[in-house]
Amino acid sequence: MKLYTSPRTPNPRRVTMFIAEKGITGIEEVPLDLMAGQHREAAFLAKNPMARVPALELPDGRVLAETRAICTYLEGVQPAPNLMGEGFEERAFIEMADRRVELHLFMGIANCVRHSHPALVALENPQFPDFGAAQGTKMRETAAWLDQLLARQPYIAGERFTIADITAFCALEFARGLMKYRPGAEGLQHLQAFRDRMAARPSAQIK
Repeated sequence: MKLYTSPRTPNPRRVTMFIAEKGITGIEEVPLDLMAGQHREAAFLAKNPMARVPALELPDGRVLAETRAICTYLEGVQPAPNLMGEGFEERAFIEMADRRVELHLFMGIANCVRHSHPALVALENPQFPDFGAAQGTKMRETAAWLDQLLARQPYIAGERFTIADITAFCALEFARGLMKYRPGAEGLQHLQAFRDRMAARPSAQIK
């Protein structure tokens, strides 16, 4: 299998962390330079017409895109350790937690950065700075909710590490790099402690 990825980008990092946590080996990483527009070249568009990374090329030549879909496939390829739920009930609650983080924290950070950071105008043109600023406010509302949640439980989806924790950590690291966001500096000590625990995991060392 080949994983089309890009350095320092959060969605590919979610997949590489997932792969590391699962202990899956033998996947070739193919880096693309987004700032140089390699994701818009004909060779890659033939694999993923959405021009987005990550994308996983399967042994039979089919290409699976979208982060969570890739993780779902890899969970099936190597079921243990389980990161997406045992049985339909746990899977549903873990998916709920993961989607909440993805839609309300991760996407808020991504929209804020893409519409407010001058270095990303090549990826988001035109930029809408007011929208970016509003998204920065919205993501902080979600961060405050997560801080309260983590005051009651150790992980995003409950009592054990799951894909939702990978999504939350990669989102926070994206904000840490391009928004200079530190939850602890804004009084969110539980969320900061969560981030620090996640950063200590071996899978977090892969960037």
